[in-house]
Amino acid sequence: MDTEFDKTSYLEKNASQQPAIDLLRSMGYTYISPEDCEAQRGSRYHVLLKDILRGQLRRLNRYAFAGAENEFSAANIERAMEDLDEPLTDGLIRSSEKIYDALLLGKSYPETVGEGKTLSFNLKYIDWEHPENNLFHVTEEFAVDSRDKLHNARPDIVLFINGIPFAVIECKTPQISVEQAVEQNIRNQQKEYIPQLYKFVQIVMATNKNAVKYATTGTPKKFWNVWKEQDTAFLEEALAQHVTDRTPTEQDRNLVSLFSKERVMELIRYFVLFDANVKKICRYQQYFAIKEIIKTIQQPDEKDNRQSGVIWHTQGSGKSLTMVMLAKYILMELSDCNPKVVVVTDRKELDRQIAATFAHTRLNPARATSGRNLVELLGSGKADVVTTIINKFNTAEKMEHKNLSRDVFLLVDESHRSNYGLLATKMRSVFPNACYIGFTGTPLMKKEKNTMAKFGKLIHKYTIKDGVEDGAIVPLIYEGRFVEQNVDEANIDLWFKQTTKRLTEAQRDDLSRKWSSIRRLTSTDARIKRIALDINEHFIEGYKDTGFKAMLATNYKRDAIRYLECFEQFGDLNCAVVISPPDLRESVDDIDEGADDKVIAYWNKMMNRYGDPDAYEEALKNQFCAGDIDILIVCSKLLTGFDAPICQVLYIDKELKEHGLLQAIARTNRLYEGKDYGLIVDYRGLIEKLDTAMDLYSGAGLENFDGGDLKGIVVDVMSSVAGLREAYTRLTELFADLKNPRDTEEVEVSLADDKKRENFYNLLCAFGKALNMVQNAEQAYAAVPKDELKQYQNTFIFFSKVRRSVKIRYCDAIDNREYEPLMQNLLDTHLSVAGLKQITSPIDILNKDDFERELEELGSLRAKADAITSKLTRSISEKYQENPAYYDSFSKRIKDALEQYKEKVISEAEYLAKIRTIMEDYYAGKSTVTYPESIKNNVHAQAFYGVLSAVFDEAKEAEVSPDFAAEIAEEITKIVANHSQVDWTNNKTIHDRISQDIDDLFYDYEKERGLKLSFDTIDKIIENVKTVALRRF
Repeated sequence: MDTEFDKTSYLEKNASQQPAIDLLRSMGYTYISPEDCEAQRGSRYHVLLKDILRGQLRRLNRYAFAGAENEFSAANIERAMEDLDEPLTDGLIRSSEKIYDALLLGKSYPETVGEGKTLSFNLKYIDWEHPENNLFHVTEEFAVDSRDKLHNARPDIVLFINGIPFAVIECKTPQISVEQAVEQNIRNQQKEYIPQLYKFVQIVMATNKNAVKYATTGTPKKFWNVWKEQDTAFLEEALAQHVTDRTPTEQDRNLVSLFSKERVMELIRYFVLFDANVKKICRYQQYFAIKEIIKTIQQPDEKDNRQSGVIWHTQGSGKSLTMVMLAKYILMELSDCNPKVVVVTDRKELDRQIAATFAHTRLNPARATSGRNLVELLGSGKADVVTTIINKFNTAEKMEHKNLSRDVFLLVDESHRSNYGLLATKMRSVFPNACYIGFTGTPLMKKEKNTMAKFGKLIHKYTIKDGVEDGAIVPLIYEGRFVEQNVDEANIDLWFKQTTKRLTEAQRDDLSRKWSSIRRLTSTDARIKRIALDINEHFIEGYKDTGFKAMLATNYKRDAIRYLECFEQFGDLNCAVVISPPDLRESVDDIDEGADDKVIAYWNKMMNRYGDPDAYEEALKNQFCAGDIDILIVCSKLLTGFDAPICQVLYIDKELKEHGLLQAIARTNRLYEGKDYGLIVDYRGLIEKLDTAMDLYSGAGLENFDGGDLKGIVVDVMSSVAGLREAYTRLTELFADLKNPRDTEEVEVSLADDKKRENFYNLLCAFGKALNMVQNAEQAYAAVPKDELKQYQNTFIFFSKVRRSVKIRYCDAIDNREYEPLMQNLLDTHLSVAGLKQITSPIDILNKDDFERELEELGSLRAKADAITSKLTRSISEKYQENPAYYDSFSKRIKDALEQYKEKVISEAEYLAKIRTIMEDYYAGKSTVTYPESIKNNVHAQAFYGVLSAVFDEAKEAEVSPDFAAEIAEEITKIVANHSQVDWTNNKTIHDRISQDIDDLFYDYEKERGLKLSFDTIDKIIENVKTVALRRF
């Protein structure tokens, strides 16, 4: 072993690593030295402890034939070891999934029995039924080589079951943040490091003795969890037994909770799942909820059926996966009584997702296509777990079919409790003796707590406050914004002044331009226009360039369409509407909403574009989640159960109350890199009084909940003012001891120390986030005295400049990368006088009709010409690499026209006409570039001809006639076509072959045709050819 005993490794070993090993040994793990491991592994690349595994495969496996127990052949034992070592061809998660399957279910091998007959028998790697038969080992400093030997790594502690690694623990000293251990674990899983270890691993842990986080293979940093033990008796007893000579640390508690033998076998078997190529391990509340449920359902209720109950786990804490894990657990643990599980949800996606997640169990999932089918599936015994949508019970009940079993478990995801009563009755009439487990994401209202009694007791809860504390969801900030209801035209300017008092001159002009354009919209819906303007500004100022998106909830479909029109009129944001078909009455509120022409027109446009309602909804959801839509406008669809972590703001212009409101605001609480909070902007004054300290929530029917249940649900935006002051103090205190804390040089010199610099970056980031919060919230903004705010703004600008130069000066990488867009946005939008507005619009210039419609909205001829110019330029730059010479010819024409207009050589009308001609040519593919006859019909050769002409013109080394250049272009086309294959972008071999062949081609031309070119020129041609080829082939 290398003796790298510098100070940190010495500290690490004593503070964290050694105590961990001692505890694990006491818990029954056998210590095995790194040298002994290496002897068994075969090489440092391989990670299985083969002697232990071979011995265990022999010990654990027998197959029965003709009444006798037989051992598997030595050849099969060796094969089983090789087969477990799945190659990483399909990536880490897919390989990990195949290995997980093998560990859970075993693999089957043929053995010769009787008279030369061959039968297959199942061979298992782990004895799940008798945990005591498995061998557990622990080792340290487990050195693993990477493929190229350049990225080797040495995890601190690795745990094995039967010689198969199942856990990796990274230890740090208490001075180092646990995040660093997390990052190291994540780094080591990358393909250039040591993924071949992690494909076997089920639990990864990071510890610095006082803080511990855990995850599974492939988990991004954001989703590493904390474990909070809820079985205190178990924990206390274990600690008393194993940690006798010192006070137990957080690390000790977590090792006991996650790695006690029975517990770890249970976690691996039931609480790891694969969900759409993401591997997941349970959070602690999921584990304990399921343990509680199992206890509950094994007790009888007054009718001697199983005890039912409810789980309240706040939205965003993994409710659907809890249902999957529970179903898996019930079916495997209670298999003796042949249980059946029915998962009842209220939406198709969940139905699909749950069905897919059952693939890794020996269970047969099925989706009920109808009520009749639901009844048949359970009757026939073909399916163990059936997923169904709640309304299928109507038909099942009509069929008067009853299933009297008491071993049917209904897991009900009741996102809409309004119809609870009725549907529960229907379910009860089909399954009178079943066990019902209800899952809810919002707290129970006072009156519901009584109906709850019908459903059994509250089995387990995980509140919003718990979720925020554990970092499983982001906190929500609430801001009420009020737009005057009845403003006549005369007062509008006054209102306008009010709204714009915090803007710069340029921003005010921009806004007044928008306002005058929107006043022309025909509808008299003044309120919507004003709110739209407010949202537009609010979103652009605070969120547009941060990468996060927003949803806007409206009362009616026609409002949604009116909002869309307003946003399109402004032209700053890309918005879209998701509604249900206009003729379907969703609820009572729609009575006064006759079929509105605009709604019908929009609906028809969507149906023409996407084909059917499902495809339209799916497409827009995907675009929104991918970040292509800034604001998604919805009525009632997507306000429940739709997960888009990228959504940070919810604008509410809709009457919502009670659960509806809690459901809606939870849309913004999902985790995402760089997202610290979700923001609720309420234009309806729904929440009248937010007394967070007293847990008094009034308005929107929130007083119907018990205060304590809503604890921590939202924070008033005013609390951000105190946060800003505190962040300012902490940042400036860092430089309090300087003679002149505003002398750039003195400040930069004082930041020479790495630790202090890191601290500075983090404090500045925190200050920027706090300032951004206050800048974007009217009430908070108004509460800070102007001169104080000015001071904060100047401070932020000063230190942002310092940060830039310090980075260069001390050669630092970018810090707090996920907040970079937010900081940039703060500097550009709020703190600079130049109105840095980029005008973007989603329509592609090649989409002629839509673009023409868009042009009609523009006032002046110059505006139209500019719109075409910017669109053309953008389209050209996107396509440029496909054929540089061709696209250059258009760029040049645009540039000339613009010059002439600026020099007043041509009028505004002539400028527009010229630009229009260029656009028509662009559509028609008519370019000023002319091609020799020989390549008239060969578009690839034309592109390479463009490359060659450009290089020859620039190099001026040889006169090449157009026909000769065309011939070379044809040869190059053949070379590229010959070598190109699927996805060769990163395939170095192919790049090299193309380069070699083109090189040879020019060598031949030099010999035979006297074409003399320097190496530099040839290299340039090769590089440019490859760039173009990658875009074309």
